[in-house]
Amino acid sequence: MHAMKDGFVKVGTASPRVTVASVDENVERIIELVALADERHIKTLVFPELSLTGYTIGDLVFSSDLLCAAREGLMRLAGETRSFDTLFIVGLPFADCGKIYNVAAAVHHGRVLALIPKTHIPSYGEFYETRWYEPAFSGIRTVMLADSPVPFGTNILIRSSALPAYRLAVEICEDLWVPSSPSEAHAAAGATLIANLSASDELIGKDEYRRSLVTMQSARLISGYIYANAGEGESTTDMVFAGHSMIAENGSLLAEHFLRTGDILESEIDTSYLESERMKHTTFRTTGSAGYQEVWTDFRMEETWLTRHYPRFPFVPADSDEVARRSGRIITLQALGLKKRMEHTGAKGAVVGLSGGLDSTLALLVTVKAFDMMGRDRTDILALTMPCFGTTGRTRNNAGSLAAALGVSFEEIDIRSSVLSHFRDIGQDEHNYDVTYENGQARERTQVLMDRANMTGSLVIGTGDLSELALGWATYNGDHMSMYAVNASVPKTLVRYLVGWFASSNFSGCGAVLEDILATPVSPELLPAKADGSIAQVTEDLVGPYELHDFFLYYFVRASFSRRKIRRLALRTFEGVYDQEVIDKWLDNFFRRFFSQQFKRSCLPDGPKVGSVTLSPRSDWRMPSDASAALWRK
Repeated sequence: MHAMKDGFVKVGTASPRVTVASVDENVERIIELVALADERHIKTLVFPELSLTGYTIGDLVFSSDLLCAAREGLMRLAGETRSFDTLFIVGLPFADCGKIYNVAAAVHHGRVLALIPKTHIPSYGEFYETRWYEPAFSGIRTVMLADSPVPFGTNILIRSSALPAYRLAVEICEDLWVPSSPSEAHAAAGATLIANLSASDELIGKDEYRRSLVTMQSARLISGYIYANAGEGESTTDMVFAGHSMIAENGSLLAEHFLRTGDILESEIDTSYLESERMKHTTFRTTGSAGYQEVWTDFRMEETWLTRHYPRFPFVPADSDEVARRSGRIITLQALGLKKRMEHTGAKGAVVGLSGGLDSTLALLVTVKAFDMMGRDRTDILALTMPCFGTTGRTRNNAGSLAAALGVSFEEIDIRSSVLSHFRDIGQDEHNYDVTYENGQARERTQVLMDRANMTGSLVIGTGDLSELALGWATYNGDHMSMYAVNASVPKTLVRYLVGWFASSNFSGCGAVLEDILATPVSPELLPAKADGSIAQVTEDLVGPYELHDFFLYYFVRASFSRRKIRRLALRTFEGVYDQEVIDKWLDNFFRRFFSQQFKRSCLPDGPKVGSVTLSPRSDWRMPSDASAALWRK
């Protein structure tokens, strides 16, 4: 077993029902929640601001009795949670050198690891904290708690040898809301996790702003952000607290709740992913931990069981409304790229090889959008279908119907005789359905497209998608080549949604034919059709399900996950859809093809980037064509 395997660390927030100024009651509730967190194998639990006394204690904070009770309550917490593996952070008022500080105390295995004071003390609206609390000082002091020295200051990183990427720092409430927050310096010093103990009151619309603030801060810092907010039990004399707590990771909100006292909000933050993202962002500058004190602790060795979910289709938004919004934007980006290329080259038209399949359909639709943007006549677009040995009546008819509905020029050139002539020239048996048999047809189609474009001063528009490029499922110098590849950064799972977006709006009256295209199995149609005229060659039977390959592609290229980690997430995500044997088979197939087919990606035509993953050799993916896949296929 590995502690926090694959970089995951289970974290949580808790908003216990507080009793203002009753430290003993608050300590009891905190101990109960730490015990519950330990049962759930939560490694880091964050409580709200001043959770030992209640945030709304007001002038009672000047009472030496209350200050002494808070300190004693902290030591009781440490002693009674000694056996738990959960590192937790609580808030309390803490007096030192004649001043009172609003502090966060990190506690683990019976030891107070550090005290971190609040830096920015508000004095506006209902918040008069400057009346009571001193802002954080520079540097780090040492204070004695139960005869043990404890570091006291803001520049503290809590680390664990069980997980090198675990580097926890703390800020408190208002610290997040200021123009330059302490967490910015913490992240620059290496912190991958930021804990925020907060007491942010509730106002109409404030939850939306707070949510935006937390998620954006996690994105700016490429960090995990654990935000625990005060809830029930705080005084409602002038404010109401709703316990709005959140866990975010690099701009994504992993978990959120309101008013759930006595329970824990939990999720898993992927610290190794955060480290990988920071490596890729050259503008994310690190200063190193100079000026910071590192406090080390250890966690028990055990599995991190995941509660967070990874989308089955990582390239496609989970929300249907967002799919519709994003589809329109993606189509616009593709069309704008082609529009610029058409204008720059002065091309008189465009030629699209239209097979009646999904990819060529999307390429034609994008081309039509680009011509509409330019105010060009759609008849300057030539949709060229080239039936051969495996072409079925269904795809052939759909190609013609689509071209007619869109009002583009349409031409059919039967290439069978040309391909057979070529076979005779090279001595290829026309009954030998090998790779030469298949690729000869693909290259003949590309030759016709290129020459036909030359005849009219047009550009050949590429139809291949990102998934095919990843797997090398393209004929070198066949459908692999074009003059501008509009689908180059669109994976197969997203192609289907984009075509569906056009179908749902019945774009140019072609909704019905698009629905039939969507219902047609994905196939290159290079082998003769079955006796009943149906498709003999189904791509996903040959290379594997595209939903699996797109999942593998996203987490290998975009997230830089290890093979083991990708497999782990795939087994969880596709549970009940594919068994372990199937996932293992296609994962190995993915890595074998991805590495062996890089030479095709090394000479790709230009194409617009529309998402976070692209395999262009000029920008996002630089890889030698002869790199070994052995490490990923062990």
